[in-house]
Amino acid sequence: MQAAVTVTPAQIPELLLGLATVRPVFLWGAPGIGKSSLVRKFADALGLECVSLLGTQLAPEDLIGVPQIQGGRSVFCPPEAIARDEPYCLFLDELNAASPDVQKAFYSLILDRRIGSYELPAGSIVIGAGNRATDNALARPIASALVNRLTHVHLQASAGDWLVWAGEHGIHPWVTDYLTDRPDHLWSQPPKTEEPFSTPRSWHMLSDALHSFGAELDEQTLKVIAHGTLTPAHAVSFCGYAKIVRHSFGIEAIMKGEASWPTRPADRDLLYYLAEAFRGRLVKELPAQREHVSPALRQTAYRAKALLVQLAEISVEVAQTVIADDADGLPVLPSWFLVEAARDMPRLVEARR
Repeated sequence: MQAAVTVTPAQIPELLLGLATVRPVFLWGAPGIGKSSLVRKFADALGLECVSLLGTQLAPEDLIGVPQIQGGRSVFCPPEAIARDEPYCLFLDELNAASPDVQKAFYSLILDRRIGSYELPAGSIVIGAGNRATDNALARPIASALVNRLTHVHLQASAGDWLVWAGEHGIHPWVTDYLTDRPDHLWSQPPKTEEPFSTPRSWHMLSDALHSFGAELDEQTLKVIAHGTLTPAHAVSFCGYAKIVRHSFGIEAIMKGEASWPTRPADRDLLYYLAEAFRGRLVKELPAQREHVSPALRQTAYRAKALLVQLAEISVEVAQTVIADDADGLPVLPSWFLVEAARDMPRLVEARR
């Protein structure tokens, strides 16, 4: 199912308060962005126990129950997890990954709030969640009868919301500081191949590992855990950031001429991170129009071109990332600066093309 309108995690509690208390809701979203934790937190806020059923681990009889003979007739007894006396939050996780027969077994539970002769206690709520087919996750088509029984909400990752949460839950400062600078690295599209990718969940996993190893964490181990949890490009960038933190060596010192670009092959991840930071600094400081360039900014532009030359002498590939277009093929740096770069560094601009 494609999202026409999306919401952030911060919007979910109020939205669920108005929707889930009157009708079943389905939360759509990519893996690892916090759907399950949001539902549990919402249930806690209402004072309801959250009972989770995992669609991929259920068979129809797990919902319908087993028959017993009462008064010469068979009566189906729903499982204890569902048949409760007090109101609760029934969370149907990975609902769209369940088999068609299991999905059918959910029909009456979702719409009529009953299964067999058992009816959910008044005040109970039903919330489902699942990944989208475009996320390269296990997802089956949902029949129109089930689609029409749910209100559909599409969740997107929000770096701002997650950083607020992280500050309240002891996430490692390297992670929060890095994502404050690079909020676009919080989440990446799931790859078509079997490899790690960045999500709020994977950054949390990395934070737990950083806390576990503590100050004794060596550079090689950091590479292992970063590449084991994050999108490869994000892992390289994070390892470069960690070197800066450890060695107090950053783009500010390079811009001021107090330090130079790292040249060791072992520091290539650091070089990539510094190049990204350099690009970000230029995007922030250089105006779009040449006529708005002050004398101070002109000096910044001169210094930037000199640093680009030095960077290209170490690696044309890394230097090219500084002046590269965005994902849509549009220039990120001001056109007047790129024209000057083309004049002074034709080899670098040719590589960009």
